[in-house]
Amino acid sequence: MGQPAGERTPDTLYLRVVSAVVLVTVAVGATWFGAPAFDIFVALFAMAMIWEWAGMCGIRLNSLTGWLLGLGVLSVILFAALGRYEVTMIAGLAAMILLAGLGGRRERRWAVAGVLYLGLPCLALVSLRQHPESGMMHVLALFAVVWANDIGAYVFGRTIGGAKLAPKISPNKTWAGVVGGLGCGIAAAAAIATAASGMSVMLAILLALVIGAASQAGDLFESWIKRRFEVKDSGRLIPGHGGVLDRVDGVLAAAPLAAILTVAVRMGN
Repeated sequence: MGQPAGERTPDTLYLRVVSAVVLVTVAVGATWFGAPAFDIFVALFAMAMIWEWAGMCGIRLNSLTGWLLGLGVLSVILFAALGRYEVTMIAGLAAMILLAGLGGRRERRWAVAGVLYLGLPCLALVSLRQHPESGMMHVLALFAVVWANDIGAYVFGRTIGGAKLAPKISPNKTWAGVVGGLGCGIAAAAAIATAASGMSVMLAILLALVIGAASQAGDLFESWIKRRFEVKDSGRLIPGHGGVLDRVDGVLAAAPLAAILTVAVRMGN
């Protein structure tokens, strides 16, 4: 007899925990070592995300549209890693312009969106980590806030339940999960600010609130994309979790905002 819909079996929970521990270890390790390990880490995840995005959106990777999608995202990472940000912007825009004139109307629209949706967060992550003094702390803080949001939303949503956030987009997400996720993200940021010297706890809480909201919006957006293309998961690359996009959707939305806020805070100081 099969498991009821949405119920986790012990084997699935074990796979989820093991996969999560491995992913967190790799992400933290790459962030700790910095370039080139971190840049390679971002590029590898980008390749997985490109593959999943193309699969969901019906883009053939062995077509010209697929090649431009992949080259557009990876060239952004490459030139950002080299510190050539003017070339980075040119490469990304060139890929989107070329894609806009290729393929069928539906295919090219989602390929252009893919370059922006995947390329911009990768650019933000690489640029955040490059700061010689605070890059590692900023990236780790970003990850911590997003992960705390994910965990809090899952735990509070399943424990409390209640009113649904957006049932037509993601039937399982609740307002209790939203509040619980934001609370956990704020707690994580406050703990980091307390442990780190010279960081305002109040500022960290405000930033965590904004970044946490962006993270949850990214989760909703990816749910909308999957519903739009009638798929349950973005892929099956991560045992017990589904696809890479299913795990990093919050980071994709939060990273560009974190990069902008970081620049704003530095300019304010």
